[in-house]
Amino acid sequence: MLDETIVVFAGEFGRTVYCQGELKRDDYGRDHHPRCFSGWLAGGGIQGGLVHGATDDLGYAAVDKVCTVHDMHATMLHLLGIDHAGFSVKFQGLDAKLTGVEGANVLTDILA
Repeated sequence: MLDETIVVFAGEFGRTVYCQGELKRDDYGRDHHPRCFSGWLAGGGIQGGLVHGATDDLGYAAVDKVCTVHDMHATMLHLLGIDHAGFSVKFQGLDAKLTGVEGANVLTDILA
């Protein structure tokens, strides 16, 4: 069943390894962090056991094989057989794309 199913695990934000404000004993790593977060994909045409991308030593910024949310969406659409660049829906008079207007790339190096 996993050959035909894409499993996605991701959160809305990353978490820092530090906290802002008054430091309390057990307050490490709880701030929202939009620059980096972890997620994983499995099944449905994804290579198993692969790590894609890396952060700097502090986990503050992505530094290698940066993957945007738009790239992740483009990759999932590709696995579903949908061309993300050609797929749009009418919304308030505009052609809106699920992958946004900034551009997106299918992460071909994680595909099986």
